[in-house]
Amino acid sequence: MDFKTFDINFGLENKVAIITGGLSGIGSAIGELYVKKGAKLAIFDINPDTPELVEEQFGTKAIGFAVDVTSKEQVMNAVKETMNHFKKIDILVNSAGVCFLDDAENLSETEWDLTFNINVKGSFLVAQAVGNEMIQSGGGKIINMASQAALVALDNHVAYAASKGAILSMTKVLAYEWAQYSINVNCLSPTIVLTELGKKAWAGQVGEDMKQQIPIGRFGYPEEVAASALFLASDASNLMTGENMVIDGGYTIK
Repeated sequence: MDFKTFDINFGLENKVAIITGGLSGIGSAIGELYVKKGAKLAIFDINPDTPELVEEQFGTKAIGFAVDVTSKEQVMNAVKETMNHFKKIDILVNSAGVCFLDDAENLSETEWDLTFNINVKGSFLVAQAVGNEMIQSGGGKIINMASQAALVALDNHVAYAASKGAILSMTKVLAYEWAQYSINVNCLSPTIVLTELGKKAWAGQVGEDMKQQIPIGRFGYPEEVAASALFLASDASNLMTGENMVIDGGYTIK
C-alpha cells in the first residue's frame, strides 16, 4: 500500500462500516461518530428489533440486522445483505462482547464458553466474512475491541481477560496475512468505560477505589473510544496494522 494523502479531518465520506454490537455502549458511540463523518452503517446486533431501532437511532444512512455473531450462517447472510445494499464494505468494527465477572475457582463452564463464543469466535466469524469481501474489493479497515484486561491481571476477569488476549493474537495474525490485500487490522483496548453498564458496575466506592489506580484519575467515555476508532477507520492510519491502541488513562503503564 503506497502512501496517499488523507483527509486531515478524518472524514469517512461514502465509506461503509459494519459495527457489531452497535445499538448500545461503545458500538453505538462509534456508529454515531462515523455517521457524523459521512459514513454509511450496517449495524449487527443480537436484539431482534435491530432493524427498527437502527432506523430510529441512526436514520436513513444506516441499516440494521438482528445477528447472533456466533452463528456463521447468520453472519454470512448479514454480510451478504450489506453487500447487496451498499455494494461494498470499507470498515468493520467488532464491538459485540460480553463480560461475566467471577473468581477463577467459581466461574461456570457456561460463562467461560459464552465469553469465548461471543468475544472470540464471533469476532473471527465476522472478520472472516468481511475480510473475504475486502480481499476482493481491494482493502479496508478492521478494528477489533480488546481491553486493558488483555494486558494486566484484573480480579474476577479470568474469562474476559483470556478472551481479550485471544483477540490481540488474532488481530496480529489477520494483520500479517491480509496486509498484502491492503487490509489494516488493529485493536482498541479501553479502560473502564462509562456506558450504562459501566456506570452500574463501577458505582460507589468500588469505582472510587479503581480511579485511584488510574494516573489520569478517571474512567473513559464512549465518545473517547469512538474518537480512536475514527482514526483507525480513516486513511490517516494506513501505516498501522497489527497494533493495539490502548486508551486507559495510564492504567497499564505502571
